[in-house]
Amino acid sequence: MKIAQIAPLVESVPPRLYGGSESVVSFQTEALVDLGHQVTLFASGDSITSAKLVSCVPEALRLNPPCAITFPITW
Repeated sequence: MKIAQIAPLVESVPPRLYGGSESVVSFQTEALVDLGHQVTLFASGDSITSAKLVSCVPEALRLNPPCAITFPITW
């Protein structure tokens, strides 16, 4: 069976820091691969999996937020 797993992009799979849903996606993905399914994981590029990995961003957004804009506050 062909299965697609989609993980949040905030944390890698499996998570380096805290990541409840990322842990669940990791366990499910690895179990499905072990059962012989063709699994594609859509996640950050720094994820580690035995499934086919399609990276949507190069690394987890928690490590390098794309919208972290700093600007001086003037009063």
